[in-house]
Amino acid sequence: MTDSAGAATSTAGEVAPRRRPALSPSRAGDFKQCPLLYRFRAIDRLPELPSRSQIRGTLVHTVLERLYDLPAPQRSPEAARRLVRPAWEELCAELPELVGQLFDGPEDPELPRWLESADALLEVYFRMEDPRRLEPAARELLVETELASGLLLRGYVDRLDVAATGQVRVVDYKTGAAPREFAEVKALFQMKFYALALLQLRGVVPTQLRLLYLADGESLTYEPDEAELRRFERTLEAIWSAIRTAGENGDFRANRTRMCEWCSHKALCPAWGGTPPAYPGWPAEEEIAPTALLTNGTFVG
Repeated sequence: MTDSAGAATSTAGEVAPRRRPALSPSRAGDFKQCPLLYRFRAIDRLPELPSRSQIRGTLVHTVLERLYDLPAPQRSPEAARRLVRPAWEELCAELPELVGQLFDGPEDPELPRWLESADALLEVYFRMEDPRRLEPAARELLVETELASGLLLRGYVDRLDVAATGQVRVVDYKTGAAPREFAEVKALFQMKFYALALLQLRGVVPTQLRLLYLADGESLTYEPDEAELRRFERTLEAIWSAIRTAGENGDFRANRTRMCEWCSHKALCPAWGGTPPAYPGWPAEEEIAPTALLTNGTFVG
């Protein structure tokens, strides 16, 4: 749900204006995994076909956002299930080609079963939290802030809770299972990123950051402190320095790993005998435009 620099291309082939280059948790992860993947996604903005699991995640996030539009007593599992179909219909209206990409047309018998799989994730959510007892301060919140070094951080927080005492809690929904040890490091990276951004924006360290994994009902909680976040700030600046160096000379190296098997751009990768498109260059200031509503066929806001 985040992006950074480049010309955005939707699955419909429409090109959106470039934005000021920024760092998000997803794009930082891309660069650490494979610099060329970062280039393809953040600069070239090559379209990627969404998977069923990705779109199901979008649906569940949309439902959980809209659930809190209802009066607290009405926030029930039944109400959440009733929100799934309208959210799917709106997504299909925005992306008419989506049904054909995911299924064999609207009459595919797998479509109803797939929609029901979102219901199962919502049921798990209600076992983890009681939304009738919560009143979020913000949902799908864009956090965008500039560090002293000039690095722009950008990301979307699923939910922000603020207590009467002023304590801040960040909640992020994950529709997969809780991570194993290696993937947990990636999850903690994202949590520290949001904590640092909120420290910059609000001047307070979030009391708690919580990831809810709806596939298995597990959660991951992180309680940051300012000293740790300032050390993390230097980590982000080092990553960004490497990105800018690659961006200026166009030298985004491919990193061949087992993750390549799931990459949408394998055919264009020189590590697999492909040829990348001509490098469009790092976006100049005059090319930068406000946030696009749709990038790579997925919502960013």
